[in-house]
Amino acid sequence: MAFKLINAAESRPGTTISVDGTACVVKNNDISKTGKHGHAKCRIEAVSIIDGKKKVFVVGGHERLEVPMIEKNKAQVLTITEDKANIMDLENFETFEIPIHEDVKGQIAEGDQVEYWNIEGIKIIKRKM
Repeated sequence: MAFKLINAAESRPGTTISVDGTACVVKNNDISKTGKHGHAKCRIEAVSIIDGKKKVFVVGGHERLEVPMIEKNKAQVLTITEDKANIMDLENFETFEIPIHEDVKGQIAEGDQVEYWNIEGIKIIKRKM
């Protein structure tokens, strides 16, 4: 998968970065300047897009962070089982089974159009259209 690289000091709230191989959204970036010959340090708080876990880490301001490429597509829900949905992509008419995220579980019904994201090969339903 193709990545873009940014400096840690450039990551602002709302930026998507890859932390330990997981796509995360930056919630806060505290940049502290050190002494005369030191380098800036960044304390970054991020939340995983896939499972919602919070990750906090400290890196140098000049460190390079990976930005994952996220594909956003539209699909139609064909069938719903207990915690999975069978959806059809509206551009290439490909059908596949995808787990339903807890945030949108009660909102989706058969025949609805949804937006799903493909993040590094992991597909999740983000919202109902």
